[in-house]
Amino acid sequence: MEVYIPSFRYEESDLERGYTVFKIEVLMNGRKHFVEKRYSEFHALHKKLKKCIKTPEIPSKHVRNWVPKVLEQRRQGLETYLQAVILENEELPKLFLDFLNVRHLPSLPKAESCGSFDETEFEEPSKLSHQPVLLFLRDPYVLPAASDFPNVVIEGVLHGIFYPHLQPR
Repeated sequence: MEVYIPSFRYEESDLERGYTVFKIEVLMNGRKHFVEKRYSEFHALHKKLKKCIKTPEIPSKHVRNWVPKVLEQRRQGLETYLQAVILENEELPKLFLDFLNVRHLPSLPKAESCGSFDETEFEEPSKLSHQPVLLFLRDPYVLPAASDFPNVVIEGVLHGIFYPHLQPR
């Protein structure tokens, strides 16, 4: 797994002060995706990771001025932080993988369960006892029809599964 933070941008909001969003590039198994996180999310991750693994230093929470040079230093520091977590730990905690929006399957190297953002502190982390055989990103039976012609294969499979007694002999 490789992680980079190629850029950041300033986000303005009517409800709160403006804030900086960091764009994280995640490369894993030949695939690339992007995640956007605020510093506060990095800080929350750091606090949770400290409880279960050795963590590197995270850039300071307080920044005196929001000039591009200072924000660039923070970007570099956060990138170094993520890369150090990956390098220094044989197995990566589930909450770290959740933070990067990486699917964590037991077959992945460097993936362990040490909690997640959804779990409370008192819950016992759970591990899958089986490996998934097939993974659908969407339910293929709910997708809208691509044409006006019925899908004979899907209809035949569904008919065979749910109505086997009606099969021609």
